[in-house]
Amino acid sequence: MNKILIANRGEIALRIMRSAKEMGIKTVAIYSEADRNASFVKYADEAVLIGPPPSNKSYLLGDKIIDVCKKLNVDGIHPGYGFLSENAEFAENLKKAGITLIGPSPEAMTVMGDKLSAKAAVKSYGIPMVPGTDGAIDDVNEAQEIAKTIGYPILIKASAGGGGKGMRIVNEPKDFIEQMNLAVSEAKSAFGNGAVFIERYVSSPRHIEIQIIADNYGNIVPLFERECSIQRRHQKVIEEAPSSVLTPELRKEMGEKAADVARAVNYTGAGTVEFLLDENHNFYFLEMNTRLQVEHPVTEMITGLDLVKEQIKIARGEKLSFTKEDIVLRGHAMEVRVYAEDPKNNFLPDIGNLKVYQPPRGIGVRVDDGFEEGMDIPIYYDPMIAKLITYGKDRKEAIDRMIRAIDDYKIVGIETTLPFCKFVMQHEAFTSGNFDTHFVNKYFKPEVLNIQNANYDEIAAIISAVVFDAGASKISIVNSENSSVNSSNWKKNRL
Repeated sequence: MNKILIANRGEIALRIMRSAKEMGIKTVAIYSEADRNASFVKYADEAVLIGPPPSNKSYLLGDKIIDVCKKLNVDGIHPGYGFLSENAEFAENLKKAGITLIGPSPEAMTVMGDKLSAKAAVKSYGIPMVPGTDGAIDDVNEAQEIAKTIGYPILIKASAGGGGKGMRIVNEPKDFIEQMNLAVSEAKSAFGNGAVFIERYVSSPRHIEIQIIADNYGNIVPLFERECSIQRRHQKVIEEAPSSVLTPELRKEMGEKAADVARAVNYTGAGTVEFLLDENHNFYFLEMNTRLQVEHPVTEMITGLDLVKEQIKIARGEKLSFTKEDIVLRGHAMEVRVYAEDPKNNFLPDIGNLKVYQPPRGIGVRVDDGFEEGMDIPIYYDPMIAKLITYGKDRKEAIDRMIRAIDDYKIVGIETTLPFCKFVMQHEAFTSGNFDTHFVNKYFKPEVLNIQNANYDEIAAIISAVVFDAGASKISIVNSENSSVNSSNWKKNRL
């Protein structure tokens, strides 16, 4: 594999290109008109304009991307995440064109792309499931009877869903019909598929996922877990590895079940098996993501592996060079997603210009980003600016390092989720490990950030008053040469 095309943009495109470059592989970027001056476009060996800014006129044009591959003699495509990364039809078309997808087979994508078919596929392996229906339901009356059998509260979920769309929690029977109709309508709008199913609602869940890696020779290695319970609108904001609540025994059991899920569909490449963990530490299969995850860096930090390199090696037919016994969990890693969103305004997108953009540095700090100072954040795509990752010898050091890194991250021109992430890092529920997916609803109110800002403004005002007051312009310093105390004029010497 001498040349690969990255069918994506932003930080993930740049991150993939760096690993490819270390492997001596040439890279091709595709870009929309909105990304003409983006960092990943400049970094690639070759770059091709694919279309106008909207993703359905650029990054989602599978046939056009395949044509680019043929013209430039591309050997393989890495789809990153989002866009075409889990599109089975695109994967099949690549196969027909003789272009290698750096990812799983179209068949595995098809099965795991539908929650109901995924459940059916893994059932014979004894994977724990949340009590619920085995198939899609469209009869409201039948669904009501099933809900009574399962017991309230129940969860209505879109079969083809993701990101919280087509999902409704129903606490009482009187609300069932309305919520089911809403779930079906939203599922049709978001996925073109109104199929829904019902399962018991786990009231205090934690979102635990297992990273797996599998080659073409039947070797499957679980790479420990990631805790992804800090979410807003059912979408992750903060992830860590390992989880603070898993025992070694539970970690081993969940890893084995995740490998079985992959085995059920002859999975190859990097994939993630997602579970719900209830308050009694019972775990239940949710779904499998057939791609690289946004939060993969925390797994890389605790295992020492480069998951993109492993994906490429598998795609070109190599066996895994390690077994599960070779992989040792070392230290702790945190990741916060830096979104161009205003947490004081219900996390609504806040698009603008990066007037100041200075990422943090230092020991144990990693920033995966795709922007530079002076660039605009496009309105057409996901508002994530960067991923900020910290690593420490233990969870406390990783948290402390994250707080420092957040303070060192300088972004002016837009609102970001960094203040919210710092709030989480300092909250007792998070530091103690006693939290679940309802953290935001339980503990976060926008006023908290307003109070913090007010305190900072007050402190700044006090300092300014002291420093620039005409009667207090002289301050004392220590002379390093003779250690005697001298006076210095602040305004004159600009201390």
